[in-house]
Amino acid sequence: MSMVGGHDYAVVLVSVGSTAEGERIAEALVGERLAACVNVVGPIRSIYRWDHAVQHDEEWLLIIKTRRKLLTALEQRVQALHSYQTPEVIALPITAGAQRYLNWLRAETDRAKA
Repeated sequence: MSMVGGHDYAVVLVSVGSTAEGERIAEALVGERLAACVNVVGPIRSIYRWDHAVQHDEEWLLIIKTRRKLLTALEQRVQALHSYQTPEVIALPITAGAQRYLNWLRAETDRAKA
């Protein structure tokens, strides 16, 4: 298998407070073709500063595979669906990937098919 450039694609990280919330957001993103695949990973332990104090929470991490041109719409949809006041939405570029996987990702995020 050879890796090819994946500059049109991104992985987006979003943390959520429960499996149910993660699955609800994942279903919406995949169903609306804003993502080809969403992994719901967890539970994870998150330690962060909020309201002037260090917080310790159990969360789940969404690993969202999408196209870079969909990032604005994806962020807006996550913001609308998420229970947090300030949800994490961090996009990381995919610099290379398996050609067959990237072809599948492109096909599954073709919003003209929605």
